[in-house]
Amino acid sequence: MAGSSIKHLGFLTPGNYPDDDPFDGLEKALQIFELGERLGYDSAWIRQRHLEPGVSSAAAFLAAATQRTSHIQLGTAVISIGYESPYRLAEDLATVDVLSKGRLNVGLSAGKPLHADLLGPLVFDGNWQDYDFSHARVARLADNLRGEFLGGPQTHIEFPGGRLRPRLQPYAKGLVDRLWYGGGSLKSASWAGENGLNILLSNVTTGENTDDFFEAQLRQLGAYHAHYKASRLPRVALGRVIVPFDSADARTRQKYADYAAGRHERTLRPNGERRTLFVGDLVGTSEQILESLLDDPVLDQVQELRVELPYEFSQHEYEQILNDFIEHIAPELGWTTVTGPRSVLDAQSPKVVSR
Repeated sequence: MAGSSIKHLGFLTPGNYPDDDPFDGLEKALQIFELGERLGYDSAWIRQRHLEPGVSSAAAFLAAATQRTSHIQLGTAVISIGYESPYRLAEDLATVDVLSKGRLNVGLSAGKPLHADLLGPLVFDGNWQDYDFSHARVARLADNLRGEFLGGPQTHIEFPGGRLRPRLQPYAKGLVDRLWYGGGSLKSASWAGENGLNILLSNVTTGENTDDFFEAQLRQLGAYHAHYKASRLPRVALGRVIVPFDSADARTRQKYADYAAGRHERTLRPNGERRTLFVGDLVGTSEQILESLLDDPVLDQVQELRVELPYEFSQHEYEQILNDFIEHIAPELGWTTVTGPRSVLDAQSPKVVSR
């Protein structure tokens, strides 16, 4: 790889919290979003998970984030559509987008959702195993966000404020163009392209006719572009677990190294029946990480990079990672901001980076 031209820089935070003190973790996650904005990141993303001590409602969390930030893009990666109503979720997401003044990005996935054996009887009426978990539910969500009127031209509803033609409210213009699909297979990547969604690629994928992670992901990216049909340009965001330790002390550096070593075994071969492939975590000095990134053949094909923060690190460590990355690595990838990246200490100022 001769160089890189990253134009958009984001990060994904897990939003963990102690089981007996959810407020502490949620508040700290909001503070990380605020910090990311002050440092100059283009987007901040939150995970949505169920039954874990983390963010179970991305829409609710991001609604709060709209009131704590002013210009950074906000995203969720990803919402499993299986547990959601495509109409009610569309209402929630549209509300968040309006509150953010058009800054929301929505990552989605289809298929049987995690923990369905436990949650299925609680979420669904009737036999949940016969429920539709297909891509069609994502398409229905997108259709709802287009703001088209319900019924025929003569269909109106009466309400205390007057009379009007019904459609999903609020209407968030442009949100449908900021839907993303979490692609991890040739099928999902092709479907995302055919339906005009942007695509999220991560450090996990499916090995289809190959044991090589990068080969598999490049094939998926090729399938996405080959099937892409929307008139606007597609957005592709690549996620990698990146942990620079330039400003960390010796003990923290060892913690980071131990973390990566504990996850190395899974990168050596396909895992499970679905042949899941993992790429190695990038832990080390900024120079070492930059060398690995510049050798990443997938990064060479994209303009948006997402730093995926590990689970179970401390607030101070997240701050250090985000600061070191934007200060030492991002500029070498071709990324620029109007006023340049700022240190964590500077980021404590109430001023924000001009965009």
